[in-house]
Amino acid sequence: MQGFNKYYPPDYDPDKHQSLNAYRGKHALGDRARKLDKGILITRFELPFNIWCGTCNNHIGMGVRYNAEKKKVGAYYSTPIYSFRCKCHLCDGWFEIQTDPKASQAWFALFYNNTRYVVVSGARQKDEDWNPEENGGFAIHDTEGKAGPADPLAALEKTTEAQNHVAKVQIPRIEALQGVSDHYNNDPYTLSSMVRKRFRAEKKIEAQKRADDDTIKGKYGLPEELKLVEDDAEAKHQARDEWARARMDYETERNSKRPRLSISSSPGSQSRSTLDPVSSLKARILDNTRRSSTLATKRKPPDRKVLIK
Repeated sequence: MQGFNKYYPPDYDPDKHQSLNAYRGKHALGDRARKLDKGILITRFELPFNIWCGTCNNHIGMGVRYNAEKKKVGAYYSTPIYSFRCKCHLCDGWFEIQTDPKASQAWFALFYNNTRYVVVSGARQKDEDWNPEENGGFAIHDTEGKAGPADPLAALEKTTEAQNHVAKVQIPRIEALQGVSDHYNNDPYTLSSMVRKRFRAEKKIEAQKRADDDTIKGKYGLPEELKLVEDDAEAKHQARDEWARARMDYETERNSKRPRLSISSSPGSQSRSTLDPVSSLKARILDNTRRSSTLATKRKPPDRKVLIK
């Protein structure tokens, strides 16, 4: 297991030395920073393409790594240009490669690559650019193609049409949009107050309606998840019609049951049952009681004394 503890000598003073590297007189990057006073940093560099060494004329393949001297040699706008100076491993010659931010912009749009390098001295780059026209394809650098000679009158006409379109369509549309924006953003505090006031009024109405619905559900024992309809004139009229229709059906069914009760009663109580359903029901109960007592008398067992004689 790698240890992360550091040894602090007895004469180490944190206020005086600040760090162990300062105490030992070394840089944090070690031997890579031996030329840092000249602006050179030793870094690991990998060849981005195939080259031929200019001293020994040997081929060096892409991907070979060197301990290169990296330094800033310029800038393209705000992008720095770095130089990598490497020593050939096959001879004592040196070659230098620099970044090219200017060429990286065009290549980024085509190949999504933001790094472009060029050989400055000491070597020759192997040209491996693929030409699509030589392989039956189309040119990717010239996206516009070879246009013919420009017609001055056509260009003037196109410019005039564009100006008319801007004056008749685009400018009025922008002005209308600007007017709408000024109308809604002129006094944001007043508009916000109006909106919040309307929201509060609607919230109070919704709360009152919810309380009324809960009262009705609790009064009639309705389930809580039942959603009541809106209380308006149309709903009231529809409910009144439904109540009248149900009342009429109930009266019709009740009137149809009255003759049935009078017919099923006994002959002695037939005249009374047609007048009062309660009297008819009472007569039926008395008739059933009389019948039960008659059957019990008929089934009475014989006297025991008669059987003994």
